[in-house]
Amino acid sequence: MRSVSLTLPLVVAGVLVLTACGTQRVASSGGGSPRAEGADSADPSGTASCGARSSDTWVAPSDMAPPGSPSGLEKDGVRITGFSSGSSACAEFEVTNHGAEPFTYTIAFAFLPDSGREPSSMEQTVPSVAPGRSVKRVFAVDAMHSHTDGKAKGKAGVRITKVRSVPTAEAAPAGGACPLSGVSVYVDKGDAAMGLRAVGLHLRNCGTQTYRLNGYPQLQILDEGHKPVSSVKVLHGGSAITASSGADGVPQQLVLKPGESAYADMVWRNTYEAGAGDPVNAPYVRVWAKPGAAPMTVIPELDLGSTGKLGVGPWKRDDTMGPVTGGTSGRPAPPSLTAVPR
Repeated sequence: MRSVSLTLPLVVAGVLVLTACGTQRVASSGGGSPRAEGADSADPSGTASCGARSSDTWVAPSDMAPPGSPSGLEKDGVRITGFSSGSSACAEFEVTNHGAEPFTYTIAFAFLPDSGREPSSMEQTVPSVAPGRSVKRVFAVDAMHSHTDGKAKGKAGVRITKVRSVPTAEAAPAGGACPLSGVSVYVDKGDAAMGLRAVGLHLRNCGTQTYRLNGYPQLQILDEGHKPVSSVKVLHGGSAITASSGADGVPQQLVLKPGESAYADMVWRNTYEAGAGDPVNAPYVRVWAKPGAAPMTVIPELDLGSTGKLGVGPWKRDDTMGPVTGGTSGRPAPPSLTAVPR
């Protein structure tokens, strides 16, 4: 069995293609990078890492899209607005919030080198984009994969592979910062085996007061449009999903001192029966750690097939957790899944 990152394949969305010999340039004032009218300024850290701007090294995405895919550089409110052909490949993108509240965006990109190397993937997080606002960011592609000096005979490009957005009020702050609630909630990368899935839901008391838990987290499954998925039942425990899932056990009173952590395992089966309708893929889960708690939204990427069931275990004390960084936990990987006949 192997650990997996529950992400979408790099096969959706379009490609910004940069030919090795001759491209159309983007006009920009003062030799700067392209800018969208009315958009917020680009991220200074990205600008610094990409070096000085030159109109000779930024190409227009409009003429670089694959034939028949003029809008392939745009996905779910994110669009690529420029690509650098310099010695350090850089991409510029714009995020527009069409919603009614601030959202934090996580965007996955794939970079296709012009030298025949394997594509590489990278993520960018844009926090707290206000309603109706557009924010631009620039990021440098990993130097090991950024051979775009114009000497190769192939093509280089960058594409958007996935966009996820969470209401900022319910998102885990970047860099391990502590929310105002004093409690951080997030998921790990999970585990998979023979159609079974397990993802750990983690809670850390990052505040200054003790935090009490007793029972199961309350979960609401949300689709890509952040709409509730009513066709899936959330079950207490994992025995209805599979044996030895780690999501079983008797709820116990937990008193978490500042810096202490707890976890609850989510388990489900990714199987599909013919004629059962469309398979359920739900990226988001809204979490209430206990009754009356403020909700947090996490992104476990649930691929539930036609099973209609998600099991969640009770909160358990996590004595192995290291310092929280907002990513994979210091707890060992979710429990190995035992495949049993349905």
